[in-house]
Amino acid sequence: MTHGWPGSVVELLGVVGPLTDPTAYGGAPEDAFHLVLPSLPGYGFSGEPTDLGWDSGRMAQAWAKLMDRLGCARYVAQGGDVGAAVTDAMGRQGPEGLLGIHVNLLAGAIGLKDQLPAESEQERTAHDALELFMMDGFGYFLEHSTRPQTIGYSLLDTAVGLAAWMLDHDTDSYHKVSRAFVDGEPVGKLTRDTIVDNITLYWLTGTGASSARWYWEFGRFQAAAQASGQAPPPVTVPVGFTTFPGEIWAAPRSWVEAVYPGVAYFNEADSGGHFAAWEEPELFSGEIRAAFRPLRES
Repeated sequence: MTHGWPGSVVELLGVVGPLTDPTAYGGAPEDAFHLVLPSLPGYGFSGEPTDLGWDSGRMAQAWAKLMDRLGCARYVAQGGDVGAAVTDAMGRQGPEGLLGIHVNLLAGAIGLKDQLPAESEQERTAHDALELFMMDGFGYFLEHSTRPQTIGYSLLDTAVGLAAWMLDHDTDSYHKVSRAFVDGEPVGKLTRDTIVDNITLYWLTGTGASSARWYWEFGRFQAAAQASGQAPPPVTVPVGFTTFPGEIWAAPRSWVEAVYPGVAYFNEADSGGHFAAWEEPELFSGEIRAAFRPLRES
């Protein structure tokens, strides 16, 4: 399972119990998973890249090598936010042993927004949310993708600068994280204490600047892909997708099918948002079980 930014492995800790010991949460023993929760390169516990090229594709290759070294002959992959882009790349690379993927953010929607359906009310709502993000919540993305080292000085110099950047960086996250952090009103398991844990992980490991580098790499990759005019390779494994209503843009099924034709599993959850595993760990775990259950039976 791959986290995102400004999250970390902290955002995934709540699913460890439900996914590894489902009987303690009302599930069946055959639904149990072994979990591998790595820190992205340059984030938290992971080392900082010392050379260029650490985009989603290279991270996906590193994860495949990691799973091979761990002796995992059959496995599935899951991700949201940056983790969704890495997991998507894994699905397109199709490494040996990967049986399927599940994502909870349609990361490709930004580049395809003018081609995605806008006929139904749900589709128009998704377009409005995406436009709002591009207009009012995209500043951090542009800064990271163009001048990561510049903002990096602040993120490494002062814990207040780091906390401020992580608390107020986009439309959806700002309201939820600031409400939990400032007003003491948790959003599910997204509490003041776990937010402090997450910020502290970045601060103590000094990875505020290096974590921003993924966006710079992503920008270079996107520019090269557009210049080539070539479509990305298809996903070679079954894809599961869960739309959470509080997501930055809650993708309708038509959008998901535009990116993942023949999607194997799709569901619209009743609650949860961009930090779905953090906010609603038991609900999120149920989605993971449902998405991957057919692969256990195959």
